[in-house]
Amino acid sequence: MTDSFYHEGALVGVLTAQPLDRLLDYKAPEGGCHLGAFVEVPLGPRKVLGVVWGPGQGDYDRAKIRSVNRVLDVAPMRGEMRVFLTRAAEYTLTPMSAMLRLATRAPGLGDAQAMRKVYRLGDRVPDRMTGAREKVLDVLRDYGGLSFTLGEVAEMAGVGTSVVKGLVKLGAVSEEEAPRDTPYPQLDPDYGGKDLSADQAAGAETLRAALRSDGYGTTLLKGVTGSGKTEVYLEAVAECLRMGRQALVLLPEIALSGEFINRVEARFGMKPAEWHSGVTMTERRRCWRMVGQGDAQLVVGARSALFLPYQNLGLIVVDEEHDTSYKQEDGVLYNARDMAVLRAAINGAQVVLASATPSLESWANAEAGKYQRLELTSRFGAAVMPKMAAIDMRAEDMPGGTWVSPTLRDAIQERLDKGEQSLVFLNRRGYAPVTLCRACGHQIACDHCDARMVEHRFLKRLMCHQCGETKPIPTACPSCGAEDRLSAVGPGVERMGEEVAALFPDARIVVLSSDLYGSARAMKAHIEEIAEGGADIIIGTQLVAKGHNFPLLTLVGVIDADLGLQGSDLRAAERTFQLMRQVAGRAGRAETPGEALLQTYQPEHAVIRAILAG
Repeated sequence: MTDSFYHEGALVGVLTAQPLDRLLDYKAPEGGCHLGAFVEVPLGPRKVLGVVWGPGQGDYDRAKIRSVNRVLDVAPMRGEMRVFLTRAAEYTLTPMSAMLRLATRAPGLGDAQAMRKVYRLGDRVPDRMTGAREKVLDVLRDYGGLSFTLGEVAEMAGVGTSVVKGLVKLGAVSEEEAPRDTPYPQLDPDYGGKDLSADQAAGAETLRAALRSDGYGTTLLKGVTGSGKTEVYLEAVAECLRMGRQALVLLPEIALSGEFINRVEARFGMKPAEWHSGVTMTERRRCWRMVGQGDAQLVVGARSALFLPYQNLGLIVVDEEHDTSYKQEDGVLYNARDMAVLRAAINGAQVVLASATPSLESWANAEAGKYQRLELTSRFGAAVMPKMAAIDMRAEDMPGGTWVSPTLRDAIQERLDKGEQSLVFLNRRGYAPVTLCRACGHQIACDHCDARMVEHRFLKRLMCHQCGETKPIPTACPSCGAEDRLSAVGPGVERMGEEVAALFPDARIVVLSSDLYGSARAMKAHIEEIAEGGADIIIGTQLVAKGHNFPLLTLVGVIDADLGLQGSDLRAAERTFQLMRQVAGRAGRAETPGEALLQTYQPEHAVIRAILAG
């Protein structure tokens, strides 16, 4: 067993986040340091962050070994976190320095707990309004009552800091001193529980009992879309809070977090801590510190929230566990679902994997008895599962250049007459997937990789969805130079928008695609507006399939159900099944029954038949 405290001058091995393959030896600083302490050490001319990982090697000239500069004012890294990082590194074949970077993703960890000036909306309106001032006030209004540092306000509004300071003098923006990081408000587990159906209550009780066992366990919570899985695992979260332990809920898509956080607030009376790429750096640092001190009871976040320094983690919920965005493809390659199970096993915590269409791995683990299995078979309340049917496109009379079949068109018209919403689903962003020269047959490809460039008419650019390269739409063919002979081939959501607008000129039509929004917040706001009835026809990509709740939506039309079945992906069939079931699950979530129509050229295909049969 290594010593847990090193006295001044003792040799310690420090792991840094720099790309080195070993621990570095330093002398413990004045006052000594604990095992796991976050320290600042000299490395060449720089000062870098590191963690005391154990005793030093001592195989280097002692006279030349430098001393640790200082121990940072944050809780030392716990033993279970060091074990987790080590085992995750072995499992994913990742250097330890890269794992440590994941675990210290918050800025300014080394700063002492200081006061700082923060800016929020004031109560006066300036007499003279300029464009720049308007921008600042708009940004502060958009974020409700949140306060920001001077630099953040100026950057978000795209103005100089002097504009913000000018508004402070006029009283339109208030400047306050605040401690940099404050604890999160306490959540009350008994605040707003809902009445559960018999199915749900039994499921919730099973999860509560598992939590009380105080050991590790994984439960696969499978429930049809709309069966109220969220309420069931929120009961488990409540039990975890009653026991005084911390809970983590992982979501696949930041766009979902807005709706989910509102549900948490309705259930526990307060908002939880958030951790994802959409939160400000200030909030990130606060979240990291408070989780480590035990002052954040519930964290809602993206996959990287697994690497926060929890003090007493009791429950991890992975929502929509089959989702591919839980896999990180750059830097450290890991699957958050699998790492959640590993982290829970080390911490003696429970895991809940929730999904309407579980991934094959989780299903196999449940069949093998490694995971418990809970099923919710009926939709909550009056809602029933949507009827599903295929439209055989071989029998439809389709003019060239159109993609909405007459059958689907009639169904949408019927919904419009009743004042209900329809969703037209096509999993292709942009306007058209291929841009072709009619003179020489050249297809415009990406200069950096081998993919085709996709036309985005909304942005007036060609984009590569593989590497992110963009360029303006050319007027002449890059291959043969012919002018005005380029034409867009095939449908994307923007083109569907045009076609649907031509078919239903009076309807309010919205195109939902992740690239049409500048920020995650703008997208969240728009989705909420649509859910309240702000559109008649929604045209969307897979963004729509993920967990949103549109109460007025009763018809889902899938333009090309065959799209995911071709291609070389060995999971193509599994993914298509999950996506179609999820999309269909958006229909009829309230009182009115829903219907889902899939346009397909191969209705007898095994996957399409499985989707219809559920």
